[in-house]
Amino acid sequence: MDNYIPYGKQSITQQDINSVIEVLKSDWLTQGPIVSKFEQAIAAYCGVKYAVAVSSATAALHIACIAADLQHGDRLWTSPNTFVASANCGRYCGATIDFVDIDPRTYNLSIKSLKEKLEQAEKSGQLPKILIPVHFAGQSCEMEEIGKLSQKYGFQIIEDASHAIGGEYKDQSIGNCSFSEMVVFSFHPVKIITTGEGGIVVTNRWDLYEKLKRLRSHGVTKDPDLFQNKSHGPWYYQQLELGYNYRITDIQSALGLSQLQRLDNFVKQRRWLANRYNHLLKKLPLTRPWQNKATNSSWHLYVVRLQLKKITKTYQQIFEALRQTNIGVQKHYIPVHTQPYYQHLGFRWGQFPEAEKYYQEAISLPLYYGLTETAQDKVIHTLSRILE
Repeated sequence: MDNYIPYGKQSITQQDINSVIEVLKSDWLTQGPIVSKFEQAIAAYCGVKYAVAVSSATAALHIACIAADLQHGDRLWTSPNTFVASANCGRYCGATIDFVDIDPRTYNLSIKSLKEKLEQAEKSGQLPKILIPVHFAGQSCEMEEIGKLSQKYGFQIIEDASHAIGGEYKDQSIGNCSFSEMVVFSFHPVKIITTGEGGIVVTNRWDLYEKLKRLRSHGVTKDPDLFQNKSHGPWYYQQLELGYNYRITDIQSALGLSQLQRLDNFVKQRRWLANRYNHLLKKLPLTRPWQNKATNSSWHLYVVRLQLKKITKTYQQIFEALRQTNIGVQKHYIPVHTQPYYQHLGFRWGQFPEAEKYYQEAISLPLYYGLTETAQDKVIHTLSRILE
């Protein structure tokens, strides 16, 4: 569509294309050396020991939950302001899901709400086994506080950092696992860097690393030290547990490796564009994103909240008017607990009021590496005209 401005978009260069072509001409299209190189490069960037790349961030969340021994009857808590995958991964394991309402400023999981919910859960004997804090829009959750609570109440932490590669928390890279067992990143095309589809789990624990590798490939190992009976020969392998075909290809990993070289530039440009939005949207009847001083967001999303009491139009009228002018605004997210599947599990509107209020007002404006000043100006001027 001519002159269409999407909310997010990948940036592909000739170097990216050449990297993929090189793999296509090689002997290995999948399960080859480029996957390991990509994993090592991500681990080094995040300052973590190990990384296991898979076919999607959803697959990464799933095997992370299994590696953390989440089972039927266990409890997993996450944010309602996320994509459904952050909760679904627990359901795949048969776990009971619950949510923690969001902070009204960061739109991340609320520490106050988490503390209150943990106190009640301890009294009723219903503490979670796993908590999945979601680093919404690229801004880290308050991981130090969450880490202290995990030590007090005994739950494990899997960070859903699908939005947040390239971001920092307390001057350290998101993904270093200082306060968690595992961290998950997404490489979907609208994310900071892309492998087409893909995701990764990073960890500092060798035992989790070994299990994650097996789980992405049917639970199979060729390591004789892990065999439960004698090897039959050099061809031999054993399936140790029920795993999945969640492998990523060398083709995707080559693209990811190439993209990783530009990650810091991608984030730098996103931060510049976000600051420009912050400055140029000051006078409009909307709430701009608030940033915790301990964080430095990678700005996967730029979300504003419409101050509807000051505007004569409805939310839907504003959203549709922007779409009609070829500005691809988006909604992130519909609260997970309001989805029919989760309503059938007993959730209902009214349970997480901050997330629900946010949903009624939030709109994601276009933000991506290739967004030009001219295109950003069009977004701002069109939004100004519609709000008037």
